[in-house]
Amino acid sequence: MTPDDAEAFAGYRSDPDIARFQSWDAPYPIEAARRLIDGQSALSGPTPGHWIQLGVEVDGVLAGDVAVKLSDDGRIATIGYTLDRARQGRGLATDAVGGVVERLFEQLGVHRVEASLDPRNIASARLVERLGFDFEGTAVSSEWADGEWLDEDRYALTAEARAAWHSRPRQEPADVRLVEVTSENVHGLRKLRTHHTEGRFVAPMEGSFADALAPEDEGGFPVVPWLRGIEADGELAGFMMVAERTEHHSEAYLWRLLIDRRHQRRGIGRRAVLALADRLRSEGHTSLAVSYVPIAGGPEPMYRKLGFVPTGELEGDEVVARLDLTST
Repeated sequence: MTPDDAEAFAGYRSDPDIARFQSWDAPYPIEAARRLIDGQSALSGPTPGHWIQLGVEVDGVLAGDVAVKLSDDGRIATIGYTLDRARQGRGLATDAVGGVVERLFEQLGVHRVEASLDPRNIASARLVERLGFDFEGTAVSSEWADGEWLDEDRYALTAEARAAWHSRPRQEPADVRLVEVTSENVHGLRKLRTHHTEGRFVAPMEGSFADALAPEDEGGFPVVPWLRGIEADGELAGFMMVAERTEHHSEAYLWRLLIDRRHQRRGIGRRAVLALADRLRSEGHTSLAVSYVPIAGGPEPMYRKLGFVPTGELEGDEVVARLDLTST
C-alpha cells in the first residue's frame, strides 16, 4: 500500500458494518490510515516480526486489504482481511486471502497460518472454511472491545492440512449409496464432521448417535430411527437418519443429514435424499417431511430444488417442509 491509498483505506474502515467485528472504531481517521501505511513503508512484503497490509486492488482502486504478520522465525503467519462492503459477495475476498495463503506456504515456506475471528462474523468464518482452515476452538473472553470482553474463534491451516484439503475429491461421484451402519464403518462415521459454522443447523455425529440410542417421543410414542451411512464412490462421505413411519407416526421424517466438509459441493446430499425418496416410494410411502433453519448457508435451497414445499408449520425455529412422493 502507498500513501495514495490512505483515503480509500480510511473510507472502508469507517464503515460501521465493517468495523463492528474488527479491532478499530468507526469512523477511522485518515491520519491513522496515513500513519499505518507510513509505518509499513520500509516493508516490501511479509516480514518476520512485523504486520503488513497488502492492498487488494480491483479495477485500479483499493478495495480492501489482507494483513499478514510472520512470527519472529517466519514459520507461523497470522492473517486478517477486510473488503469494502460495495465489493463483497463476488468472491473477491476469498480469491485475495486464498492467494496470500498459497504464497505464504509456497514461496515463504510457512508451516502454519492462523486467523482469529469474532464468533458473530459468520461470513468471515465461512471464508477461511472454504480455504480448508480447521476450527480449533473458542478463546473465551479473550478480547477487550467496546467496553466488554469478547470471545474469539480460532482457525488454522497447516502445510499438511492444506495438502490434504487440496487433494480432496471435488467432482460429482459416479456412485452414491446408502449403506447400513456396521461395526466396520461406525468408527469412520464418527469422524465425519461439517464446517464449524454449519453447527448452527447440522447436528454433530455424536448428537445423532445419542438421539438414535435414546429416541425422543413424538405424540407420546418414541420415534423409530433408521440410520444409514452415505458412500460416494465407495468412500464414506456422509450420514442420514430418518424417523420411520409407524402406526403412531403417519409419515417418514428426514431427521438428520450430514455431508462431511471434505465432500461438500459435490451433489452428494441431493443424491442421498433422492435415494431415500426412491426407497420410501418402493415401500408405499406418499410423503417425506423435513425441517430446517431458514438462514443463509443452510440447506433450504437444496430442499426446495428437490421439491420440498414448506407446510406453514414451525418446529421451534425450523421450517417444516414436505416432499410429495407420488409425483416425480
